[in-house]
Amino acid sequence: MKKLLVRSILTLLGLSACITASAQTAAPAYPNRQVRLIVTGTPGQGTDVLSRLIAQKLSERINQQVFVENKPGAGGNIGADFVAKAPADGYTLLMATNATHAANAAMFSKMPFDPLKDFAPISMVGFLPMVLVAAPTVPATSVRALIDAARSNPGSLNVAIPSTSARVMLQMFNQLAKVELFPISYKGSGPAYTDLFGGRVQLTFDTVAAALPHANAGTLKPLAVTTGRRFEAMPDVPTLAEAGLAGFDLAPWNALMAPKGTPRPIVQYLSTQVQAVLADPELRKRLVDLGIQAQAGTPEQLEGFVQAEAKKWGELVRQAKITAD
Repeated sequence: MKKLLVRSILTLLGLSACITASAQTAAPAYPNRQVRLIVTGTPGQGTDVLSRLIAQKLSERINQQVFVENKPGAGGNIGADFVAKAPADGYTLLMATNATHAANAAMFSKMPFDPLKDFAPISMVGFLPMVLVAAPTVPATSVRALIDAARSNPGSLNVAIPSTSARVMLQMFNQLAKVELFPISYKGSGPAYTDLFGGRVQLTFDTVAAALPHANAGTLKPLAVTTGRRFEAMPDVPTLAEAGLAGFDLAPWNALMAPKGTPRPIVQYLSTQVQAVLADPELRKRLVDLGIQAQAGTPEQLEGFVQAEAKKWGELVRQAKITAD
């Protein structure tokens, strides 16, 4: 009887070991190979720099390389579409932007993917605050004074527009301030600043990253940042909301996403790891120095945020009549 009991126990233990081994073979732990992070901009741009810093820290946490791959084009739609159609296994991720998931649907007559339905939100990553700056020749030293000048002399103030995001910022500014500042488009910040310094335009909306060196040198006057709270790199510069434009809270952003259908445990795991990466004080400080405000969050928080941002950016893009076609 005792021998039979021992034999039965050994048999059960053997079966248990086989089942465990079989399960491990069928479903290896995630991740067990390299993860690709698709960036929709070109190397060296703000989103690319942010993505590489996050990828490096995330690689250390998950013990697998997170490899950044640039797929620019069509305002970010090429890279986003690639991820939307990738296997939903957690090995192809997207660094989403306000363009791919908020503005483009209103700018393009036809989208190759649905920004709200074709992705699994993982975590917010950060904002790239923008700032309203004035040329040295502009007498106004505050937003209030600028608005008064625009009302007193309609048509006297032009705004250099180095990006689509800058055009959207101007649209919101004009609405809330009840003025009409006129946009002049430029292919990037460099040419815009050349004309600002030369007095051919009076103002611009640009990222803090691009404007900060000129502000620190005293060659441009920062009047207000576009985010809802002040930015650490410009602590003495008020927000536009503080300056009198209640409700102004808008900035380019980045968030991590996976293809729709990615298993929930993988999404939760990645979200937890990204939140841990962004809690690192050293990394947060480095991002501030680059003009980036770190901001983590849960998948649920990101989902709600993107829905709200798509509505906000979409309305402003349509009102400004910005199209990509």
